[in-house]
Amino acid sequence: MSEKNLNLAGYKCRAIVNHAAGVPIVFLHGLSYTCEIWQRIGVTALLEEKHVPFLALDMPYGMKSECQPKTRDPEKNVAYAKEATENAFGKEAPVLVGASIGGHMALKYASEFAVKGLLLIAPARVFQSEFSQSYPKFNFPVRIIWGTEDNIISGEEMRTLSEKLPKAKLVTYEAASHSAYINQPDRFKRDLMELYADAEQS
Repeated sequence: MSEKNLNLAGYKCRAIVNHAAGVPIVFLHGLSYTCEIWQRIGVTALLEEKHVPFLALDMPYGMKSECQPKTRDPEKNVAYAKEATENAFGKEAPVLVGASIGGHMALKYASEFAVKGLLLIAPARVFQSEFSQSYPKFNFPVRIIWGTEDNIISGEEMRTLSEKLPKAKLVTYEAASHSAYINQPDRFKRDLMELYADAEQS
């Protein structure tokens, strides 16, 4: 596992990467976080220990990310994520993990490029974009995590999303906030490994 600066698609951003054999996992943080959040909750250490390849990106949309320039444009963020993924892992289709706005970007990415699976934590604006029309074609495993104390994204919206995606499962974290993975990191790691096992077999 190493930290590096990527200069791709017109953006210079920090990333944490682990090279190994197998399906790679690409992490897209929430608006107020950076790629370090995955280290903080122990996810990167777990994946390194299990020899799982991964890429945790600082994203151009991040308020605190080490990324220049900044943009919240979904097209530009997805283009950056795609180029960074190919730079690290070639043409291998990844599992994408996205939190909040990162979940929005993960859904857009999956509407345009091949993925092996999605793990979404309270993804934002899931029905406010044209790419929602492609949801019925998402024939790969999806887990949607939602905390019952989330005051930003509604459980009803997450239930509707899970019904629109053919292979989706909604996982509710009791007494967890919008950043449910931070409130319950051990459960999140179990859900991640469960989805990853499903994605490897799909």
